[in-house]
Amino acid sequence: MSVVGIHPSALIDASARLGEGVAVGAYAVIEAGVTVGDGCSLGHHSVLHAGVTLGRRNKVHAHAVLGGEPQDLKYAGQPTELVIGDDNSFREFITVSRGTAEGGGVTRIGSHNLLMAYVHVAHDCHVGDHVIFANCATLAGHVTVGDHVVIGGLAACHQHTRLGTGAMVGGMGRISKDVPPYSTTAGTDDVKVYGLNKLGLKRRGMTRPDLEALENAYRIFQDVQLNFGQAVAKLEAFLPRTAQIDVLTEFLKTSQRGVYR
Repeated sequence: MSVVGIHPSALIDASARLGEGVAVGAYAVIEAGVTVGDGCSLGHHSVLHAGVTLGRRNKVHAHAVLGGEPQDLKYAGQPTELVIGDDNSFREFITVSRGTAEGGGVTRIGSHNLLMAYVHVAHDCHVGDHVIFANCATLAGHVTVGDHVVIGGLAACHQHTRLGTGAMVGGMGRISKDVPPYSTTAGTDDVKVYGLNKLGLKRRGMTRPDLEALENAYRIFQDVQLNFGQAVAKLEAFLPRTAQIDVLTEFLKTSQRGVYR
């Protein structure tokens, strides 16, 4: 390996594997069996516990802790993992737990994500790409987050909930059901869907015809005269079909906790 610099106070287990151009700050800890990809930067007092695989060009800021033991009373010390992609930023004091044997054994974080200060991602969560967690956002265990999701500050997601691709969750949201794809959701005690995340969709280059089709599909989904099953059935018959409408329909059909409307 060819590292940029390892502070002499850093504690790195001999079995840890560090890629090219890695920088490790003062008092950082890298435990046995950890893999750190090329170009990563680990800030002072950061900790990478056993079971962590870190991709390339990740920035782990001061006091961030990756791969700690699951905060699950059933956990009995089994070897589990935290697998992280490329180009993520983990800001100060964030915590991401590794998986549990009951939950598949792996917590996964994709690529190009920003986790702001004091974010917590619990055991067995699966987070996609290009996700933004604002300060103090929290995922309980087994939460699934799609690509291009924005989670507002202090929002908290109940275990086993899903945040659909392209969704925006407002700050201090108390999420106990699934958040549909492409939606804007807000509220504390009374969480509601306020329509499409139009700004996010436009920024990602969605065409006007696709956006109009998705708007029409959401009118069906939010029609108060239709129960949930009727809305899904009507969406399945909806024309014209687009990739986004297929994603929305499949998400609704596979919900286990119910979906905000």
